[in-house]
Amino acid sequence: MDISLHKKRIATSIGLAAIPALAILFQGWVLFAVLALFSVLALWEFYDMFRPVGGMTSYKALGGIFTFLLLGAFTIEDPRCPGIILISAFWTSALLFLGSYSKDLSASYKQAAIFLAGLIYIPLNFHFFLGFNRFEIFLVIGAAAISDTAAFYSGTLWGKKKIWPKISPKKSWIGCLGGMSACIVGVTLFGTLFGQAAWWQWILLGAALNIAAQFGDFFESALKRSQGVKDSGTILPGHGGLLDRVDSMLFAVPVYGLIQTFKPFF
Repeated sequence: MDISLHKKRIATSIGLAAIPALAILFQGWVLFAVLALFSVLALWEFYDMFRPVGGMTSYKALGGIFTFLLLGAFTIEDPRCPGIILISAFWTSALLFLGSYSKDLSASYKQAAIFLAGLIYIPLNFHFFLGFNRFEIFLVIGAAAISDTAAFYSGTLWGKKKIWPKISPKKSWIGCLGGMSACIVGVTLFGTLFGQAAWWQWILLGAALNIAAQFGDFFESALKRSQGVKDSGTILPGHGGLLDRVDSMLFAVPVYGLIQTFKPFF
């Protein structure tokens, strides 16, 4: 393993962890601001992946605006607000498509579809954090981070047989099992100390969060490979883009949000 890359990954991880730590500590508008910032940056990286499609510049600006509107809608008690924002985003994309198609009959709806998919993929998934308490925020972020870190190092050190080379050539079965084992242990220890569920329920939760995290990682890997992109960006030394860092979390967050509606853990 490249030592300089190793040091960059550690330094970046520590620096990156400090930002959500502040959000967990203060919550309220601080949590909203951090969530909105992360969502906008990750969303722009998502749109940049589809540069070959063309015409995404105007959609990037709209994506940033609708990210704030969508997350803000979930802070309002009226349950209709998020739906109104999503419908407004659809109408906006439809109008832009009609405008471009009226000028060029070869124009495609693909840009508008990517625009809407990005809003669902990132800010809509991230909004669950706004309803979590401090323990739940820490749990989900920690589960995703432990899964990624343990999978990376165990796979780098001992991984030989690849799990899905067409999607992610570097990921191995050892890395997959290492990430799951570490996530289950971490979630169970944390839950036993601060939660209110039985130990076996924490084990199942840890497994569910890890499966979601790994699925999220594979999904983003497939997106990058389909577009011929190595990293989603260059904003994080040793990690690539922000989306590369939060891809697993984007799937773990809604999974926990769904599970905890049926079984409260804190």
